[in-house]
Parts: sequence; C-alpha cells; structure tokens
Amino acid sequence: MSQSFEALLDRFFYRPDEDEGPHLRLAPLPGRDVDVALEALPEEFLSFTLEQETYAVPIHAVREILKVGAITEIPRAAANVMGLINVRGEMLPLYDVKARLRLAERPPLVRGGDELPRAARVVLVRDLDGDAGILVDQVEGVVKLQLSKLEAAPELGVERSAIAGIARRGEALFILLDVEQALR
Repeated sequence: MSQSFEALLDRFFYRPDEDEGPHLRLAPLPGRDVDVALEALPEEFLSFTLEQETYAVPIHAVREILKVGAITEIPRAAANVMGLINVRGEMLPLYDVKARLRLAERPPLVRGGDELPRAARVVLVRDLDGDAGILVDQVEGVVKLQLSKLEAAPELGVERSAIAGIARRGEALFILLDVEQALR
C-alpha cells in the first residue's frame, strides 16, 4: 500500500490510544447487555375505552383512526364480525371485541355511525391476515408506557389470550390488547 493510503486509513479508523469523544461513550460495549437499556425506553400505545375500561395497543399496530361510517352486514359471519367497511375503496372487516373480552353478550346490530355514540371510532389495525377495524367507544390518545413494568394479565375469568398484559402510568391502568388474538 502507498504511504498516503495508509495515512488515510490511520486517520479513518479508531485507535484505542486516542480520545473517544462523547459520541463513543454511549456506544454499546462488548459484553454489555443492550436489551436491558432498550427495554427501559418507553413505547407508544394508542389508548381507547371499551365499556368504561381503558385499553391500549402498540402504536405501530395502528394504521389509522376513522369515524364510523356505513357498515355492510355479512351473512353467516363470525359472531364478533360486525360487517365490512369501505376505506377508500378497500373493503375491511369490522370487529367488535367486546364479546371476546366478555364485556358484552354479542355485538350490536349496527348499520352505520348514526346509531352509535358520537365519540365511537374505528381503529384500523394491522393484522397478520390483513388490516381490520376494531370498533371502540372512544379514543383517548397516545400514551408512553414502559415495557419493563408490564404486569401479566390476572386470572379472573377474562379472556386472557386476548390480553397481552397490564400497564400502569400514575393512577391510570391500561389493559394491553393482543390485536391478533382479539380478532380471532
């Protein structure tokens, strides 16, 4: 190699005898558990209410939030499927998860948003089988919750597979919904 190329390489690569500067002090070191540091970071969740209980889903699972529009009924559909909604030409299933969570006996027969409370919304979520809508009573907003402080769902006769855990933020309690299981 030529002397000039070696000089360039020497200036480019870090040497243990040089000052590391503030940016390298924060870099992960071999043997340091990086997952613990990442777990301490708060994650954003969309919180909403179902029958006066506060639920939350990870914000990355939410596609968008819509006002409730026309709902097309599907004959012989599963009990938790309210029907289909048209989202800019795309037909998506609309679910009422209250029956799955044992908050209601069965979903209401609704043909459109006029029959629901004004605050009701459709939360479009991403699912492995495709996007789908979940009918919620009211969207509360985005909250930051620490994953390291999640608690397991209690064994109180609720549908545990649809609940990922419980999170607390001050006095508020959030029931974390497992979207994939809640839509089954």
